[in-house]
Amino acid sequence: MASRCWRWWGWSAWPRTRPPPAGSTPSFRHHLSTQEKTLQICVVGSGPAGFYTAQHLLKQHPQAHVDIYEKQPVPFGLVRFGVAPDHPEVKNVINTFTQTAHSGRCAFWGNVEVGRDVTVPELREAYHAVVLSYGAEDHRALEIPGEELPGVCSARAFVGWYNGLPENRELEPDLSGDTAVILGQGNVALDVARILLTPPEHLERTDITKAALGVLRQSRVKTVWLVGRRGPLQVAFTIKELREMIQLPGARPILDPADFLGLQDKIKEVPRPRKRLTELLLRAATEKPGPEQAARRAPASRAWGLRFFRSPQQVLPSPDGRRAAGVRLAVTRLEGVGEATRAVPTGDMEDLPCGLVLSSVGFKSRPVDPSVPFDSKLGVIPNVEGRVMDVPGLYCSGWVKRGPTGVIATTMTDSFLTGQMLLQDLKAGLLPSGPRPGYAAIQALLSSRGVRPVSFSDWEKLDAEEVARGQGTGKPREKLVDPQEMLRLLGH
Repeated sequence: MASRCWRWWGWSAWPRTRPPPAGSTPSFRHHLSTQEKTLQICVVGSGPAGFYTAQHLLKQHPQAHVDIYEKQPVPFGLVRFGVAPDHPEVKNVINTFTQTAHSGRCAFWGNVEVGRDVTVPELREAYHAVVLSYGAEDHRALEIPGEELPGVCSARAFVGWYNGLPENRELEPDLSGDTAVILGQGNVALDVARILLTPPEHLERTDITKAALGVLRQSRVKTVWLVGRRGPLQVAFTIKELREMIQLPGARPILDPADFLGLQDKIKEVPRPRKRLTELLLRAATEKPGPEQAARRAPASRAWGLRFFRSPQQVLPSPDGRRAAGVRLAVTRLEGVGEATRAVPTGDMEDLPCGLVLSSVGFKSRPVDPSVPFDSKLGVIPNVEGRVMDVPGLYCSGWVKRGPTGVIATTMTDSFLTGQMLLQDLKAGLLPSGPRPGYAAIQALLSSRGVRPVSFSDWEKLDAEEVARGQGTGKPREKLVDPQEMLRLLGH
């Protein structure tokens, strides 16, 4: 079976005994043989997982054709909508993804929502293999009373708001209070704290949206608390993000030296990255700032602090019950050792007043289609090394495969691995043999349903428009945030 399967993909000519279609011409025969050799692959999602999966397949298989479907009219997923506006260097990976999209064997189809505009079974019928790489587009709920009050929102929605994610463009966070509380101590929590406290003039030349910059200019937030259930040794952020916070202009850290007692001895045993991170925290908490840092902090009108050993129990309402006015926290202590360390309540409580509560306790994926297995507890598609369990020819990569952890480089490695598994299955004869129509079949379905896909060249027109709009104000771009406006600009 395997050798025959390889023949389909052009490693040897198709057996000459097969008669050509009646009345066929040489050019038709050539077209047919080219179509027979093409490995048609569909990738759902155009963030890092989708593009890295496509990149690997195109590089490793000379006759693969990859179609990337995306529900937004624009590509790049969390690189566009998740990476902070003051981290432009992280967005340079877009150049690599653009090269992939420019390949003659790759196509991008935006404005197509899989599960609504086209189903996964329809994609599986049209392609030899389907890879789900659509990320984690939901947030984990706090599941505490008061979470639904105005003044409470997810850090994910807040990030989407300042980064121009269409679904969050009308968020309107209330920054009229002097204190914000972020529940969580990961990189997203630090990103949000940094954006809240960065002087707006420092954001003027980034790609932050015009609307967000306007709201941040009016912000009265002076203090941001980042709350975690465990201690300094268990924080989830990385050293780069911590260093940025410590050096943030016009802001000073508030760290309680008591939280760090005995830590010096404990960090001798931990891995080097964790050790360096904790040492930096220790210095910030216990050492007197040097002359340069002291001079920078002297006029600081804003502050940020880490509250350890605190677990949120309730969002407290204002006296009229109409909005959030604080968070009730259970004081915790640690039990267990190493990775198994967990926070248990001591019985003590404290209230932390604030005007804004942002939950940053993790992202989670959503099920995309009833035909695809989904573990709602873990928020992932059940899989073995990227092969979706019990569904041959269906794969997954990125956060929907392993959960929302790691950085872009982690996703690259993970996506390459899924690509390898797919090609191994092809070699073993486990994928459908014979030609598949690919996008031609899906295009007909979308057309019949009134869906107008956005191509990569369409995106490049929108990209040029964004860059032109940003030039007047010295920004790298002014993001378009309304899908209807995007489609109008394209004449759709």
